[in-house]
Amino acid sequence: MEIAILLLLMLVVLGIAALGFWFWMLVDCLSKEPSDGNDKVVWTLVIFFFNVLGALLYFFIRRPRRKQLHGH
Repeated sequence: MEIAILLLLMLVVLGIAALGFWFWMLVDCLSKEPSDGNDKVVWTLVIFFFNVLGALLYFFIRRPRRKQLHGH
């Protein structure tokens, strides 16, 4: 029984962390992504509709490129 409670607690913590990461990437995209072209709209929709997977894609694919090109 104690293991089940521990696993449930770990899942809750992981879920809260995933939600926080998703929110962080959504705010990062909305506030720092340049508005030229459709990149901002497309990435916002990817993050919003694909949830954590979309946030991970943005974090590993677009965010480093944006930082390299625009410096923020």
